[in-house]
Amino acid sequence: MKLAFVTPRFYPHIGGVETHVYEIAKRMKEFEVEVLATDPSGRLAKSEEIDGIRVRRFRSYAPSDAYFFSLELYRYLKRNAKNYDLVHAHNFHAFPALLAALSEPRKFVFSPHYHGHGHSFLRNILFKPYRAYARRIFDKADAIVCVSNFEKSLVMADFKVEGSRIHVIPNGVNLEAFRGVEEIKKRKEKGLRRILYVGRIEKYKGLEYAVRALNLLPENYVLEIVGKGSYRKKIVELAEKLGVIDRIKFYQDLDWNELLERYALADVLVLLSKHEAYGLVVAEALAAKTPCVVAKTSALAEWIDERNVFGIEYPIDVRKLAELIKSIDARVEFKLTSWDEVAEKLK
Repeated sequence: MKLAFVTPRFYPHIGGVETHVYEIAKRMKEFEVEVLATDPSGRLAKSEEIDGIRVRRFRSYAPSDAYFFSLELYRYLKRNAKNYDLVHAHNFHAFPALLAALSEPRKFVFSPHYHGHGHSFLRNILFKPYRAYARRIFDKADAIVCVSNFEKSLVMADFKVEGSRIHVIPNGVNLEAFRGVEEIKKRKEKGLRRILYVGRIEKYKGLEYAVRALNLLPENYVLEIVGKGSYRKKIVELAEKLGVIDRIKFYQDLDWNELLERYALADVLVLLSKHEAYGLVVAEALAAKTPCVVAKTSALAEWIDERNVFGIEYPIDVRKLAELIKSIDARVEFKLTSWDEVAEKLK
């Protein structure tokens, strides 16, 4: 059986969708698997093997790391879609999934990773006409896989999809990759309190609230930001205005061991997004035995148990956020789903 996973980007890029596709694809060893991804830079290999996965890359147009429109990918799919027994496309918020649906594959599975909005003011304006046209992805899908009940409810409401066509399979965690966290935690600096953010630096992610909360916290609190994005300049300007820029450290393009160290050394992870289909970084932080503070919004609300994951309401009161961060001293005990379990459900 020959499978193709279609995704806007793939490794070496790291993000929620990239991780999802990588972890699932490498566990489909009994099948012939290819990942079809785009490469806006044109600098990555057109074809290579990564951990046993054949990766094909196609040039795309991706202003501000968005859209990933690729005529090259579409032409390839039109010629070759029926050579695959099944095409599994990911991410409603970029063009490759639509191009896969329009190529008329023999069997088509769709994981939308949908949260109902664009990621910026302009992209939100453009998102509305795109959503009206791209709803045909759902019409053409033989099965739809959502990563949370929240995402399922959005898909049913926005695209009038019958619930019987949707399967809810949460993301997993590579638990083996976190086995060294206790040793890393022993290296924590006494008296230093690290607040961690991991993800794209976009306005809807709510990172500005963590910066404002940092201003209200004692000097031994620092904020570590792992990621990049169009809102970074605004975050830097805000931090300079508040006089906390010297207590913030930015990281990007970390390899796994470096990212694991950030997770393990953190005292709390914050994710204050208005829109999330799942919240993979919350799962990874919990696997690293690090408690989390999340906004009581979208799929993030499904994580909150007030023992390991603590919630805060929108509109966010920065003083309450600072007090919540200061009060957390939790020992995390949270049952997580492994990627092995996720792959078995998908099969």
